[in-house]
Amino acid sequence: MSRIKRWINMHGKEFNPDGSLKYQAREQMLSRGMSNAAIDDYARRLKIKYDKWKHLDETDPKPWPVYTAYDFFTAEEKQQFNPDGSVRREYVESALRSGISQGWLEEMERRKKLEVDNYNAVSARYAEQGINFGSEQMQLILAASTTYVQRRKEMEVDMRNCEPADSLPFDKDTPY
Repeated sequence: MSRIKRWINMHGKEFNPDGSLKYQAREQMLSRGMSNAAIDDYARRLKIKYDKWKHLDETDPKPWPVYTAYDFFTAEEKQQFNPDGSVRREYVESALRSGISQGWLEEMERRKKLEVDNYNAVSARYAEQGINFGSEQMQLILAASTTYVQRRKEMEVDMRNCEPADSLPFDKDTPY
């Protein structure tokens, strides 16, 4: 999301969407004993920051990768469900042949559609605040997987150094 939207979220109680100080905010500052000069200085500094962020939004917009709920489905879920959470026709046919009931398939679909709808609602709510929910979630997943790989490599070194088994992050017989 844009830097300006984030700026407005941070300062929206005191400032207008154009970066100018709200009259009510000025009055409140005066009532707390701030001088007009101090208020003007504060408003000027934040307006400069607003203008800088606005210029950056226009000349160098931040990338906003769009992730859908489907991007977070497991490989198995991608075989079972469509991006909207409905069960794939091929999976229904296969599941019915293997003895899974129609009722359970409908329940699976209902749950997955709720999951997709929830993701979309949260993503939209975060976007209004200038936060890319999908991107944050993807970064968490990538960080977790990187951490696991790093810990496995560190464990291999610890094992070569004959570290005690109870100090290792995983059971030494854990498959890769």
